Amino acid sequence: MLRLGKDWDIKELVMDEKRPLILIVDDVALNRTLLSDVLCDKYDIIEAKNGNEALLLLREKTSEISLVLLDMVMPKKDGMEVLSIMNKNGWINEIPVIMISVENSHSLIEGAYSLGVTDFIGRPFDEMVLLNRVSNTIRLYAKQKHLSDLVLSQIYEKTRNNSMMVTMLSHIVEFRNGESGMHVLHINTITEMLLHEILHRSKKYKINKDDIGIISTASSMHDIGKITIPDSILNKPGKLTPEEFNIMKGHSLNGAVMLNSVPFGKDEPLMKYAYEICRWHHERYDGRGYPDGLKGDEIPIAAQIVSIADVYDALTSERCYKKAFTHEQALKMIHNNECGVFNPLLLDSLDAIADKLVTSLQTFDWNKQADKDFFYIADTMIKDQKHPIYNQAFRQFINERKKSNFFESMLNDIIFEYTYSPSIMKLSTNAAKKLNLPKTIIEDEKKGSLNIENDNWQKIKEALYKQSSSKDETIHVNMDLTIDGNKVPCKVIVLQIWNKTQNEPPVLTSAYGHIEVLH
Repeated sequence: MLRLGKDWDIKELVMDEKRPLILIVDDVALNRTLLSDVLCDKYDIIEAKNGNEALLLLREKTSEISLVLLDMVMPKKDGMEVLSIMNKNGWINEIPVIMISVENSHSLIEGAYSLGVTDFIGRPFDEMVLLNRVSNTIRLYAKQKHLSDLVLSQIYEKTRNNSMMVTMLSHIVEFRNGESGMHVLHINTITEMLLHEILHRSKKYKINKDDIGIISTASSMHDIGKITIPDSILNKPGKLTPEEFNIMKGHSLNGAVMLNSVPFGKDEPLMKYAYEICRWHHERYDGRGYPDGLKGDEIPIAAQIVSIADVYDALTSERCYKKAFTHEQALKMIHNNECGVFNPLLLDSLDAIADKLVTSLQTFDWNKQADKDFFYIADTMIKDQKHPIYNQAFRQFINERKKSNFFESMLNDIIFEYTYSPSIMKLSTNAAKKLNLPKTIIEDEKKGSLNIENDNWQKIKEALYKQSSSKDETIHVNMDLTIDGNKVPCKVIVLQIWNKTQNEPPVLTSAYGHIEVLH
């Protein structure tokens, strides 16, 4: 159900595509209506009357929903069950949730926060408090998402540059070998295609889709050890002598030693796969390869894949010592074990991708190359509890709110906070009681305070509007206030917060206050 604000028509709604979408989840129709009536002037609203309906909407509109207002007690699936599923599906990292409920036990609220709730509002609620918390939460999330997008954009650029650098360094080796320079890119593409096919066919190996980009990038380093081979052997047009071939075979072990000597990154997946590929991509499935004579699945699967990719591209490319074979000839030679013995699963996978292999090797996109590693890094940062992107600000927001509420409950002090535009005063429970004021005071710019006939309020405003020197500083004002019905001398202490932007004059935005009774 989509509700339109009182002053909106269909034409205006279509023109404004930036209104945040709020999902209200409550089994009581009256509660949904009350919330919707308060919010519909600024937000688009959809409603769900139980947890199951809410989950369906969340699944359909994950990228559209800006906030969920969630009731705790509902039939079918209650609020805690909805939160659990949001956590399981990762939605809680993308969509903030404010719990609104008449239930307010400590264990229940703590449980909701532990499942990722951004805020908790008890019923009955103050409309202005609701509007402010909804607005603050949506703006906080939008800002955090913007920052996350900037971080991911920077990661993408760094990953793209790193991928290009790895490939460029590998090209240096290939050019020294008198090759076209496309060998590294071809190995990368064939490796990626084989990985997708193997994952589709079997769960035998401990690799997943997140490893595809890393292994493909690592494949670029497979022949880095050739930098240690003399030019006379590396570029010899004729057949190598047994002695020369033994020197050539040393490139795989030499490359592995070079990588192992790098003083950093040894535990990183990219380095791990690069070492395996560099050292063992000339091993054979029948155990007759080099340098270690590994057999069958003693050979890491990444090295097996790069091995068959290397052979296919070597056969179909022109080299200083041979002409290029056709695609069909290369496949036949590989199946006939003319270039080594390979894992049957890899042979089946090669056949499966054969029809699209030639076309894929004719194109290369640097952005796609970078995406392989980039999306792995981004997914890890989003999903890993140690590196949450979207949820970090919410956790900090929740912890600060808990801390503030805790100290407020422990102190018998008179404290308040104030925003200048719009003019809104929020007092602690103790402050409202002692000053005989509402907990929330909203002041109309033209009419002044609404229905507030209280001398305390007028005097506190004097302290709030006593101008400082455009700095975040504390102001002390002595005055007589009526506390618990008795007029007593007090000190009003106000910390003013200024918003400072470049090339703009400072603007007074908010203040935090404490009233000290003088004896």
